[in-house]
Amino acid sequence: MISQKAKYALRALAALARSNDKSPMLIAEIADQQKIPKKFLEQILLDLKHRGLVMSKRGKDGGYLLLRPAEEITFGEVLRMIDGPIAPLPCLSQTAYRKCDDCLNETECEIRHVFARVADATREVLFSATIADTLNEKNRFTVMLAG
Repeated sequence: MISQKAKYALRALAALARSNDKSPMLIAEIADQQKIPKKFLEQILLDLKHRGLVMSKRGKDGGYLLLRPAEEITFGEVLRMIDGPIAPLPCLSQTAYRKCDDCLNETECEIRHVFARVADATREVLFSATIADTLNEKNRFTVMLAG
């Protein structure tokens, strides 16, 4: 399962992608539109800013903007940033590999073989689905079916 923080991050990024690229969105606007607690959203956007996905603009016309095009931000990238490794088993993680404590032999582990297929399929979907895919109804439905 993904965390609530990751869900909110994805929703906030989609809201920013839907807004006019030239017009920053205020935290209050995003929070209200997406039903995200404002204080929690502030933390999430700050985290996304430090990781290079969004930028903030100060002043009268200030707010948040995507730093990269929505077509270049994948669900997998965001989930990995917020929740950490995507693999169902530590021995399948691409970013935080760790041998399972109770494993006798990885190459012969029946459980690992099945979950390796799950991990590969999950990564394929998550790293091909972008924030831009959520913006129109047809792609939104395709992303939902794939997920």
